[in-house]
Amino acid sequence: MSTNEKDVKAPTTELLDQWANDPEGPVALHLKQKLLPVEGEGGVIFPPTYADIGYNIDTLSDGTKVATIDSVGSQNNRIEPMFKSTGKNDKGEELNPLAALVPQVEIILSVKGEGKDKYEKRQSLLDLAHRSADAVVKATPSLAKLISAAFEALHRHGNAGPLCAVAPTSLLFGVWDSRDGTGEKRPRLIRSIVRAWNVEPLFSAAQFNSVWKTLDDEQKQELEKEAKAKKTKLSEKGFADAPAVFRKVSQNAAKSMTEFRNGSPNPERRTLGGVLVRGTIERDVTINLIALRAIWGSLVASENKPEVSARNLRQYLLALTLLAGTTDQDLFLREGCLLRYANEDVWNAVPRRGEPDRVDLLSKEARKLLFEYATKNTDAISKHWPPASSEFKFDLKEAKKIIAKKEVEEENPAS
Repeated sequence: MSTNEKDVKAPTTELLDQWANDPEGPVALHLKQKLLPVEGEGGVIFPPTYADIGYNIDTLSDGTKVATIDSVGSQNNRIEPMFKSTGKNDKGEELNPLAALVPQVEIILSVKGEGKDKYEKRQSLLDLAHRSADAVVKATPSLAKLISAAFEALHRHGNAGPLCAVAPTSLLFGVWDSRDGTGEKRPRLIRSIVRAWNVEPLFSAAQFNSVWKTLDDEQKQELEKEAKAKKTKLSEKGFADAPAVFRKVSQNAAKSMTEFRNGSPNPERRTLGGVLVRGTIERDVTINLIALRAIWGSLVASENKPEVSARNLRQYLLALTLLAGTTDQDLFLREGCLLRYANEDVWNAVPRRGEPDRVDLLSKEARKLLFEYATKNTDAISKHWPPASSEFKFDLKEAKKIIAKKEVEEENPAS
């Protein structure tokens, strides 16, 4: 720990139960985590790029530039697959311990070949950008039936049980049933974002040298004639030299973002070369205990399936959220952005008023308790998961129906 051990509260099962269920408990758990480029402090890293604007950099009133290094959505999409199966051992046990805590729902997108050459292309529900509300789920009839019923129960009765039994990470990372559904929208229980402070944008330039100079005059003439006939540029096909100084933008943006301004290269159009970080790179992780305690519902007992209460649901989701928030992720965010953890971290339990309490969620003992707590709270709800033998097959005809319906809605926006 970076603080005195006596100042850090050790977690207990009773404390975790309180976080999940006690309205007088803390409102959130928070971690501010310092990251470093593998090259060390002051290194150059590459943020994500967005259409037309390039890097997402805000300038504060004091002139400080703050760059988004990994957005909330991107962080969620990196964390969620931590629960995905990586295979099983000879005893049928998950090789990834976290995979045993959530249903492993896969969609069969296509089947190629026959016999020993048969190959199924599958997509895990844990990899879908919109989770259980993704378009591909809607186009998978057997899965859509389960998910639609779950959203109806949530929307009409506030019952999160059915959705928790088939797609619990949709409640962890947020979901919006916006595509021809109930319109039910659920906030994230965990929110993570990475920012870099006090950055200086850099630019790059490159020159591509083609084979053009080594061609004879006849070859050059034939290629120029063909390019003109096909209304294309030789440089785009790799047959002419091409500089890489300015980045491409949309036609509308290009009207205002000219390549030169007042005789100098326009920085808004320059090819991006990363950012020099003069300040810190920080990852903020927040677990929303208010949103967690707002979850209600149950799963009804039936043959071989025990009852699962709202209290059980909340404790199960808290366990998943804590594991999602405290499991180290690989910080290779993109080419040119390989980060590492700077030091040990301290989590804080944030009360409604007063100073936060430091809590240990990362020691070996704490991790063991969290996993045992998760396993205990998974036991009952796992009996309600879709059977492991379930097959969910994507239906192209259903996908076409969705596209056709969307076109009708666009033509009749008032309907």
